Amino acid sequence: MISISNIKKEYYGRRVLEIDELNFEPGKRYALLGTNGSGKSTLLKIIAGTIVPTEGTIHTGLSEKKAVGYLPQTPYGFSFSVLKNVLIALDDGPGAMETAEAAIKAVGLSSLKDADASKLSGGETQRMAFARIIAISRKLLLLDEPTAATDLQGIDLLEEALLNYCRENQCTVILSTHSPAQALRLADEIIFLHQGCIAERGEAGQVLNDPQSVAAQDFLRHWKL
Repeated sequence: MISISNIKKEYYGRRVLEIDELNFEPGKRYALLGTNGSGKSTLLKIIAGTIVPTEGTIHTGLSEKKAVGYLPQTPYGFSFSVLKNVLIALDDGPGAMETAEAAIKAVGLSSLKDADASKLSGGETQRMAFARIIAISRKLLLLDEPTAATDLQGIDLLEEALLNYCRENQCTVILSTHSPAQALRLADEIIFLHQGCIAERGEAGQVLNDPQSVAAQDFLRHWKL
């Protein structure tokens, strides 16, 4: 279980995240929902270990680096082929090429596997970076707006690839999204953040169809589910 206790994050004296306690159960999918500046990306970065909280502790129980896959909002593509970009996540050995090609196929990029990854569109780069993450079995996926730059076809491909990966690996997923519809499709539970704090948490359908907090009600008023 991932456990967070008394986490606070401040930038230049401004508090952007404050969570007393938050636990994530193994094998479940969670969506972080909220407006820009609500703390979604900050929370993911703290769990991923890319930034350090001002206060508090976090325990993932995962000591092996490759057990965690983190996809930032703006993923990167090295200036060599898409295939090689995915292969760098794998240990050299029998089956590596086949595994990389399967991951690339899962996100619909087989026709671009030999293309220069640094020349891809934003959506294609997101799909390639996701393929790099799912090329190996992980215990935890941290996905920050994983489909923000993709078109409708790309969204469908990534969501299907994610759900298939979860079924095969029984991993925990924590993803951020602005889309309640996507949260409903992908998540077991929703954590609604408002001004850096948890405003509401619960089963996805319950939070989206019958929100209890004013912040979630105001946010969802602008979306038709």
